[in-house]
Order: sequence, then structure tokens, then C-alpha cells
Amino acid sequence: MHCSTCDRVSLWPVSCLQWSNYAMSNGGGGAGASSSTHLLDLLEEPIPGVGTYDDFHTIDWVREKCKDRERHRKINSKKKESAWEFTKRALAGVIDIVADWMNDLKEGVCLSAMWFNHEQCCWDSNETTFAERDKCPQWKTWAELILGQAEGPGSYIMNYFMFTFWALSFAFLAVSLVKVFAPYACGSGIPEVITYIDQTSSSNRFYLILEFLDNVHGLSLGKEGPLVHVACCCGNIFSYLFPKYSKNEAKKREVLSAASAAGVSVAFGAPIGGVLFSLEEVSYYFPLKTLWRSFFAALVAAFVLRSINPFGNSRLVLFYVEYHTPWYLFELFPFILLGVFGGLWGAFFIRANIAWCRRRKSTRFGKYPVLEVITVAAITAIVAFPNPYTRQNTSELIKELFTDCGPLESSQLCQYRSQMNGSQAYSEGSDAAATPGVYSAMWQLSLALVFKIIMTIFTFGLKVPSGLFIPSMAIGAIAGRIVGIAVEQLAYYHHDWFLFREWCEVGADCITPGLYAMVGAAACLGGVTRMTVSLVVIVFELTGGLEYIVPLMAAVMTSKWVGDAFGREGIYEAHIRLNGYPFLDAKEEFTHTTLAREVMRPRRNDPPLAVLTQDDMTLAELQNIISQTSCNGFPVIVSKESQRLVGFALRRDITIAIENARRKQEGIMLNSRVYFTQHAPTLPADSPRPLKLRSILDMSPFTVTDHTPMEIVVDIFRKLGLRQCLVTHNGRLLGIITKKDILRHMAQMANQDPESIMFN
Repeated sequence: MHCSTCDRVSLWPVSCLQWSNYAMSNGGGGAGASSSTHLLDLLEEPIPGVGTYDDFHTIDWVREKCKDRERHRKINSKKKESAWEFTKRALAGVIDIVADWMNDLKEGVCLSAMWFNHEQCCWDSNETTFAERDKCPQWKTWAELILGQAEGPGSYIMNYFMFTFWALSFAFLAVSLVKVFAPYACGSGIPEVITYIDQTSSSNRFYLILEFLDNVHGLSLGKEGPLVHVACCCGNIFSYLFPKYSKNEAKKREVLSAASAAGVSVAFGAPIGGVLFSLEEVSYYFPLKTLWRSFFAALVAAFVLRSINPFGNSRLVLFYVEYHTPWYLFELFPFILLGVFGGLWGAFFIRANIAWCRRRKSTRFGKYPVLEVITVAAITAIVAFPNPYTRQNTSELIKELFTDCGPLESSQLCQYRSQMNGSQAYSEGSDAAATPGVYSAMWQLSLALVFKIIMTIFTFGLKVPSGLFIPSMAIGAIAGRIVGIAVEQLAYYHHDWFLFREWCEVGADCITPGLYAMVGAAACLGGVTRMTVSLVVIVFELTGGLEYIVPLMAAVMTSKWVGDAFGREGIYEAHIRLNGYPFLDAKEEFTHTTLAREVMRPRRNDPPLAVLTQDDMTLAELQNIISQTSCNGFPVIVSKESQRLVGFALRRDITIAIENARRKQEGIMLNSRVYFTQHAPTLPADSPRPLKLRSILDMSPFTVTDHTPMEIVVDIFRKLGLRQCLVTHNGRLLGIITKKDILRHMAQMANQDPESIMFN
């Protein structure tokens, strides 16, 4: 017998009328015992557990909207909302501060206050100099503490050893916490959040873990994914405190949409970009009121972050920049070239990373996640330490690459001839010829670029909390800074070329290398994620560079066009497909000419559909069908002969109703008649008490005809949030189409392995 919904992720809508009779009960029920002289009638007595979902089952948006409308009819009092916002933002600020401290712990420790990082330790020092502003007596490297010397081969080796030791320790701690306490906290978290918000039902498996370890173990990873995950943890946990959200899966997902926006907001200090990120990349359902609530969440995030001041610069943004020169029209050409590089990098990274992750799943690599993380962390630390641009924290590297050179900058990237005289301001205009220090820095950046590209491919997807925004931006910023310095020197030595003649005068500053780094960062991030509007907003919020929005737009759009030429999937969609999550991407177009009858089940040579009849089944027959199948629901028909569709009943609701009937009613036996009609069928006098299950029956299941084009069916699934629909012909039941049937069909049309569309 073929199941009507054999997939673990199939779903069945319940009509608003039936659902309204038990929607407001505690956990779906909570009624008292019924009289033994009356038949069990669920229209009068809600049953605890009816209408809920098992873990990893997709939810029914239509039913949940009906529940919420019924709640509004019965509750007119003022609701409490968004009580979890402050906790979420404060936690993110604490994570930023602790992550900075633990990252600097790999290099040394502050003697005056152990909890201060390197920058905070030297804030109050009166013994710093202009040339060595990052050195102060209060901050000691591990070589100074252990060997008592700051220079020499022994000091270098000791610092090298301690850097590697702390990196391995933090990596081992992160992977151990994930493996022992929170298996679902590994990876980016954003593909899981996207799928969870889209459809999948789950209990509180968004484990709140020490996800700040993602940014301190030295791996080529970022923090935006874990912070989005942490924000959704808080939203999921606190939603259980309010019946409005805890009893309605669709309303809970509105909370999580706002939470994901808040996660990006607190990760980068980009509140508006976070809202747009949730709208463009994460949320399946984003009504206007969710937009308002997400905006309010961003407001709270900005207030709390500004109060905590986690970045130590009294600013909300992570990479605040202040450029002194505008951009010129001829610079659009190198900006577009950076967009091309970003698109090529994104396409290459997605293919290489997915290939490696697939190999990890199919080989012995995946069986030893702790060993793999330790190995990658050891290689990263050993190779990264000799190069100052790979040794430092990735966020600090991006900040240095974004920064415009001036008289107060001591970076090696700013060692121009005009900087030899510290008393002369950079803005006055002088020679812009680079010294050997700048060329040396460019070679180091080139090596750092190759290192970051290779390690990011092999690192993203490890069994640790991991984000992709920061490493992608670092790769783009390195490439952009190199291109910016090259264009700057070209304009200096060849200012009489027609490209530079109009804008670049001798001794004038017309090229800003930091701007190229910012554009390159946006281009590479866009190539990996395929974001557009939200990415541009995030970057100019991240840097405060609103004046440079046109170069950002040009680079991001070029990056997306180039990346789409090699495949329209972003990295998150690719990992969703790799993991087999049941996600129907709204960005993917269905262009085939198949019909519903070609996709529905059962197909030719399949066993018949598992169905229930409305009034001529016994309890033993019903339980036999349930025990012999793994279906999550069954169509109810008039009779085997007519095959006329009556409604749809959930397996879970049927089981709960039977258990409740046996507990509260006497006389329910295996030969009791089960009926789904309004009135009980005529039975002999000696028949046992019948069992009425009409109230758990969805009288208005969504149906399509067998000649409906699949293009329309796919559009219906996407826009209505369906998990299944029934296929009929002149009112006679023919089969069923679930979301997984559509995903399998789309995979077959794309010549992919349809068996990969499943939960692992």
C-alpha cells in the first residue's frame, strides 16, 4: 500500500473552521474528562497535542494563519511582544568583547587587567609612542612572560608556539562543545535558519552555545552565521514565554525572521542591512508587520550596541572609514574588474567547497570531525603566524585594509614618501610614491590572499560554528587594496595619461586604495552569497561610506551577473541542497512543461494510495493501516468504490484522538466503528461504541486537477507555504503531491540525484 505522504516532511492543511474549535486550548487541548454516556466529539472538547508537529516535520502556513485569526477573535487584550530583544543584543555585545579578548590572548596578556584585550590594555598608558602605539608596558607577549625577552629567535619561537597552542585549544574547545552538547550548532547556521523559517518544524534545537569561539580559534571563518544562529536561539527560547508565539508555528517564524535581522545587525552594526538581509536572503514569509518589528529590533540593537560599545571606538559600525577624496568616473572600470573577480571567486568557492563537503560526507573525513578541525586549525596557525596579515584577527585586517592613509597611520601599507615627515599632513598633497615597505606589504598581501582562498574552501563546513561574511570580505578587501595601490601608483607615475589627466594633478590625492578594498570586499561577498540590495546596505552601514554607494552597486551587480553565469545558487542554497533540506527556493524558476499527474504519487506500478473511508472502517483496520505505513496523513474518501474525496486526516492527530478516547471513554474496542461524518452510521444494537473523528478531519484540503501544469503547482507551493496537495479528476482522488515530490522532480529535470533530496 502506497503512503499518501510517506516523506518525513509532508504536511496537511486544516481548515479554519475545524481548527478554530481547539486552537485556543493549552498546547492544543487541556479540556476536562467527557461523560462516558456521550460519544467523543472533538468539536466540543479539544485534545492535548492535536494540531502540533513532530520534530523535522514541515509546518502548514495556511493552518497556522487560521489559528492566529481565531486567536485574534477571542483575545482582545493588549499583547506583550519582543521582550527578548534586549537580551539578544546584550548577548551579542558580550560575545564581541569576549571574542576580541580571547583572540588577543594568543599573542599575550594584559598585566594590569587580565580581561583587557591588547587595544584596551594600552588605552590608559602614557608610555606609548607614535611609531609603536600598539606597545605599552602593561601588555606582555608570552615570550616576555615566559623567557623574559621580547626579541630574538627564542622569543619568536615561543610566541609562535603559544599562538599555535591557543589556536588549537580554542578549536578543540569549539568542536568538543558542538559534538557533545550542540550538534546543530555546527556550520554557518544560516542554511538551517532559512530552512527552519521556511517550513521545517522542530523543538528547541537552536542550542545557545559559546559561539564566540568561531572567531578566536584562528580558522578562516567569521561570526555573522553564529550570531544569526544565536539571535534565533534567543527568539526561539523566548517565544515559548508568550502563547501568541509558542502555540503558533507561523507566528514563531515571524519572530525568527526578526531575530535573523537582529543577528546581522549586531554582527556588523548594520541594522537596516540586517532587516534587508532577512527579507532578501532568509525569510520565506515576510509581511509588513514583521518588517516593522524587525525595524524595531534593529533600533534596540543599535541602542544596546552603542551603550555597550563593543568595538571600542564609540561608534556603532565595525569598520568606520572616513575618506577625504571622492571617487571619479574613470574608477568605475577597476571597480567593475573587482566585481568580475568577486563573481569568479564566488563561483569557484561554491563549487570547490561543495565538492569538498560532499567528499567529507562520503569518505572517512566526516567520521572524525574533531581530528579534522584540529588538523585544519594546526595548518592554519602554522602557516598564518609568519605573515602579519594572516596572523592578525580577520576583522582587524579588514579594518586596516579599509583605512585611508594619513599622518596618524603607522601601517606598512601607508609608508609613502609623504609619510617620512610626520609633521606634514597627508591632506596637503605631496608625492604619493610608494616606498619599499608598501611593495613588501603588497607581496605579503598577495600571499595572504592565496592563503585565505585555500583555507576558506577547506574550513567552511567544519563541525564548528562558522560564518562566511568576514573571510569573504577579507579576500575581497585584500584584492581590492592591491588593485587600489596599483591604480594609485599608475596615476602617480603616468598622470599625463588621458584617464588621469583631467582628475589627477601632480601631487594631488585622487586615488583612495581603502575605497578599492571596500568595493572588493562587497564584490567577493556578493559573489559568494548572491545578495544585492541588502549587501550594498550592509557594506555602507558597515563602513559609513554612504557617498560611495554607486561603486558598491556597480561591483555587487557585476559580481552577481558573473557568478550567475556559472550557476544561480549562492553558498547557502548550495549547502541546503547538499544537506538535503526540504527547501523550495523562490529564486529558482520552474520552466518545464510537466503536469501534476506526472509528478503525483502513486505512479504507475506503485502500490495504491493509503486512504481511509468515511464511515465503514473499524478501529482495528485503522490501527493496522497506521502500523503498516509510515505516512503522516491519509486522504478520507466516501468509499473504495467511489473514491470521492471527503477530506484529509493527520496521522498524529488520529493517534492522539484514539489514545484520548480510550482514556476518557469506556466501550472503545478494536471492532468499534470509526466514522468521519457528522452523524453516526446505523449500527446493530450489540455493536460497541463508535468513535467519531470528524473534528480532526480537514474538510477543505488543497486540491489540483491532474492536468494542472507543474509550473502553477510549484508557484502555489511557494506562495501559500503548502507541504502537500491532493490530485483529483472529476472529484475522484488520484494521488498526492508533496514538497519532496516537487524537489525530486526538479532534481530529475536538472539531471541531479533525486535521492539527495532527503533529511540526512
